Amino acid sequence: MGSDATFGDLGVTINNKVAEVEIQRPPNNFFDTQLIKDLAQCFAQWDEGDEVRAIVLCSAGKHFCAGANFGSAARDAEQEQRKAGDPNPLYAAATHLFSCKTPVIGAIQGAAVGGGFGLAVMPDFRVVAPEARFTANFVKLGFHPGFALTHTLPKLIGQQQANLMFMTGRRIGGEEAYRIGLADVLTDLDNLRAEAHKLATEIAENAPLAVKSVRATMREGLSEAVKLQTDHENAEQFRLQQTEDHKEGIRAVAERRPGNFQAR
Repeated sequence: MGSDATFGDLGVTINNKVAEVEIQRPPNNFFDTQLIKDLAQCFAQWDEGDEVRAIVLCSAGKHFCAGANFGSAARDAEQEQRKAGDPNPLYAAATHLFSCKTPVIGAIQGAAVGGGFGLAVMPDFRVVAPEARFTANFVKLGFHPGFALTHTLPKLIGQQQANLMFMTGRRIGGEEAYRIGLADVLTDLDNLRAEAHKLATEIAENAPLAVKSVRATMREGLSEAVKLQTDHENAEQFRLQQTEDHKEGIRAVAERRPGNFQAR
């Protein structure tokens, strides 16, 4: 790939061994299976060789990733055709993404919601603005967390903080994310990408074989754990998708009101 290119809805620029990969679905940057596949394939091309030593993952527009594209025809058709026990192609793509070898720095502005929060947790490091907000709002949708968040989030912020986010569906801002260890750098919105590139360059200046070796050691077993955890999450999500509470949760979130849940 040259210094500037596109990869599906991703814009890619490479300078001084650092690739900036920008999700280009503004303003909300909703994800679907195709976007996660594109990210995994884009990142995987740099697993071998020395063209790219660090990746900055960022998004165009107001939000990093405001969640799944619930209204897409492709997603609706995919959900309609699924049966209990069927694998989820989204989580197969996510497992592939977690298995990529090059260090990733996420530049997080605006909302990272639900599965978009899961995507924000995938990088090795996060640079955030105070305006960032992270929400594991699955219970407000009558749903189970996904995108391996039930494995990755406790590793970052501890079991109790993760429990609070999962069971309340509460939203936290960039300053709190930095305080609890979810974010590694806190900066103002205007300098967000510059700070992410600064960290990526600091990594890219080091011996690349050693960096990848250390990263592989520190993330040993992660992609396998993601596969096991998303298999469980997928089964629970499918089960809960059949409930009236899930349908009510979708309506309630769309209408910006508390859900009237009936435990059925």
